[in-house]
Amino acid sequence: MSRETRSPSPLLSSETRSPLPLLYRRRSSHDINNLATVSSSLLPAFGTVVGEGSLQLKKYVIAPYDRRYRWWQAFLVVLVVYSAWSSPFELAFKKVATGSLMPVDLVVDAFFAVDIVLTFFVAYLDKSTYLLVDDHKKIAIRYVTNLWFPMDVASTLPFQAIYRLFSGELHKGQVFGFLNLLRLWRLRRVSELFTRLEKDTRFSYFWTRYCKLICVTLFAVHSAGCFYFWMATHHKSLANTWIGSQIPDFEHKSIWLGYTYSMYWSIVTLATVGYGDLHAENTGEKVFSIFYMLFNIGLTAYLIGNMTNLIVHSSVRTFLMRDTINEILRYASKNRLPEGLKEQILAHMQLKFKTAELQQEEVLEDLPKAIRSGIAQHLFIGTVETAYLFKGVSDDLIIQLVSEMKAEYFPPKVDIILQNEISTDFYILVSGAVFLSKLGSADMAGEIGVIFNIPQPFTVRTKRLSQVIRISHQHFKQMVQQHNADGKIIISNFIQYLKDLKKDMLDEIPFLTDLLDEFNPEHIESIEGPQHHEEPNTTGEVNTEGTPTSAPLPYTFPLRVIIHGHHPDDKTTDDVHKGKLIHLPDSIEDLLSLAEKKFGKRGSTILMADGSQVEELKALRENDHLFIF
Repeated sequence: MSRETRSPSPLLSSETRSPLPLLYRRRSSHDINNLATVSSSLLPAFGTVVGEGSLQLKKYVIAPYDRRYRWWQAFLVVLVVYSAWSSPFELAFKKVATGSLMPVDLVVDAFFAVDIVLTFFVAYLDKSTYLLVDDHKKIAIRYVTNLWFPMDVASTLPFQAIYRLFSGELHKGQVFGFLNLLRLWRLRRVSELFTRLEKDTRFSYFWTRYCKLICVTLFAVHSAGCFYFWMATHHKSLANTWIGSQIPDFEHKSIWLGYTYSMYWSIVTLATVGYGDLHAENTGEKVFSIFYMLFNIGLTAYLIGNMTNLIVHSSVRTFLMRDTINEILRYASKNRLPEGLKEQILAHMQLKFKTAELQQEEVLEDLPKAIRSGIAQHLFIGTVETAYLFKGVSDDLIIQLVSEMKAEYFPPKVDIILQNEISTDFYILVSGAVFLSKLGSADMAGEIGVIFNIPQPFTVRTKRLSQVIRISHQHFKQMVQQHNADGKIIISNFIQYLKDLKKDMLDEIPFLTDLLDEFNPEHIESIEGPQHHEEPNTTGEVNTEGTPTSAPLPYTFPLRVIIHGHHPDDKTTDDVHKGKLIHLPDSIEDLLSLAEKKFGKRGSTILMADGSQVEELKALRENDHLFIF
């Protein structure tokens, strides 16, 4: 049971507790808590805020997502940086290990000792159940039996101070210098930090990765330089060393002078410059230089590979756009496309790349349908509700329509719809302006061809940069079939819109006047369910370019047929191009009466184009040609 409906009992075991605590909440600018993805690390990304009361753990158990604990971990990362610098430095320059840096090391070790104690009280994630385990015994057993515990203890113990405490003497041997290198175990915290930052979308992945590469390089340079200096101080002949040959009695010189020379040699070697002023003098230094240069080859390849990947990744869309445009130019040149059409293609492709981050179709496709619908409703439901075609329809139909709509951008002076093309979609203007070649400016385009199921009567062109939402003919029909009352409202709005057009504009649409005259609202009442029709009969032609290929909207218009006033074999009396597109009446008698009205003579026989006689209207298909004589 969720926490919103029932508060968990304090005695509820971790095995039966809801997995909700695994989901940490990210606080938005409006102080709204949203569930976010759990990081692969136990700790969430920096800056996330866990909702109050979201974790119900046992007493004296620390939640890994607790804000105070996260800040404690961040503070320890700063101390890790100091340890990463001081450990090799104290190995090379043993004076500071027992001098000025020793109190600082003790304080740092004390903080990490506190963290060891705290770890016994931090709940952990059970990988098998994905629940937080807050049982003290299980937490302790897991930590003690893990490699982390002995390594944490070994890297925290101040061996030099312990030896001095029990012996009363200050040991100046090298064993403690190497034991101090165990502190480098703490570097795993830095690795975990960068892993979290790389997954945190509030931080630039490029700069996070860039900082990581710089840190790796600086640590490699620092460690190699310190170890190289340590080799010089422990050679039997100080004069026969890489630094002794340049600075006599260097061991008694300033610590920072030796550190500067060490860093200079390390950086010059890493960069493969090799000036030759500092070079290996003995066999041990030469062997170390060989391995260091081999390591540098791998490190350089790692750095160059990562930087190249980051740079190429940031430019991949630019490369893709250039390649696409070049392909379009070659295609246009090969097929000798007109300049105007070529400019439209280029403008559309450039706009597509510029608005890619606004559409993000690839991202949306991976989301659940409910989330995609929510996004579409947030963006476009207001636009659809104000469109003339959908005024007064139910919210259910609006939501279904919006969920299937696709957003598109069009540059200025580009054709969205061409006259006489097949009606497959219609568009609603979100922003910008479109111009219909015969009707002037409009907020919708293509709906006349879709609803009447005729070729598009107008060319639609953008006047300026425009955003539109598009829905397909098929999706529109399927949704309206389920909403009979809304279908009537849509047709009523559509008919009213057409009747408000000027007469000269109505004359531009084929069959529009006849369709408006014949339209009978009672036809809608007589439709009891969706009609399923076979593909239209393409025998013969009508006085429009192209034959519609799909049925009109069920629940809105009856079946449409094309009638002729002569025998199908009589081509001289009346050309097939003089046929009349009508809505199929309910009976053969009504059909004969309608034909008499259209052709001025009464017929008694109805034939198909192949000569077969029509006896039942139910056998007819969309756009069949009927010959009545």
